[in-house]
Amino acid sequence: MTEKRPLTRIQRRNTQTILNAALEVFSQYGFRGATLDQIARAAGLSKPNLLYYFPSKDAIHVALLSGLMDTWLDPLRALNAQGDPQGEILAYVRRKLAMSRDFPRESRLFANEILQGAPRIGPALEGELKALVDEKAALIAHWAAEGRIAPVDPHHLIFSIWALTQHYADFDVQVRAVLGDGHGDPFAGAERYLTTLFTRLLTPGSDGQDQQQVGERPEIPSAG
Repeated sequence: MTEKRPLTRIQRRNTQTILNAALEVFSQYGFRGATLDQIARAAGLSKPNLLYYFPSKDAIHVALLSGLMDTWLDPLRALNAQGDPQGEILAYVRRKLAMSRDFPRESRLFANEILQGAPRIGPALEGELKALVDEKAALIAHWAAEGRIAPVDPHHLIFSIWALTQHYADFDVQVRAVLGDGHGDPFAGAERYLTTLFTRLLTPGSDGQDQQQVGERPEIPSAG
């Protein structure tokens, strides 16, 4: 069996150029709306030249998503069991918000894949992502059991952090339209707000949490 030859400098450059162009096209149009012609045009290459590097649109998409998964998981991996619990969770919130600011196209690419049912990264979600979330959720539950943070459902805490930070990437146009031109950078205000929100939620006995036990289902008032 012959070994695969390493890519030349030009091949590495062209591969990265294609991936950068595809990221822009996929984040704008989604997988279904994007075409190889659009990607080739954005990369400044002919379609036959693009197909020399990637045999299909699906192959490009999978390459992008595979590279993105590590970037996506790194902020949660950094949650440190030896650190101050509240400080660690607030630092995670800030890391996720910084990702939305610095990698908006990557966030939208990931969101589009999820909205389509995760046909290409389903195994990674059920494997690597789930294992990491379960590990960190157990750590958060341990902190809560020790009274170092308020009682909180750890999985839903993580989900809420994702929702409240990724919104600023996935719905960037809406955020900026509603805030208006005179509001300045939305991320500075978002960081202040989210820090206050999660500090109140996580502080034991604070006014921001209702002392429910972890996992307890609150009674939903009748609409009648």
